[in-house]
Amino acid sequence: MPDPGYDALEEGPGLRDLFHQLNNQLGIILAHAELLEVKAPDEASRARAAQVVASVLDAMGTARKIRRRTEPAGV
Repeated sequence: MPDPGYDALEEGPGLRDLFHQLNNQLGIILAHAELLEVKAPDEASRARAAQVVASVLDAMGTARKIRRRTEPAGV
């Protein structure tokens, strides 16, 4: 019997496409934060940029976990 929750998630734009788009956006944020971290003029700015880098990496990990929970078995 198919999982009704998964079917509901597949309505509209494809869920895989949305995760791909989210990862692309987070990747851009990550790249910019890493550049800011490297080019920061002082330690306080480097620390703020490092916090953004860490948060983006956490967000990417969370998106990965959500994707795994929403994929049907065997995909």
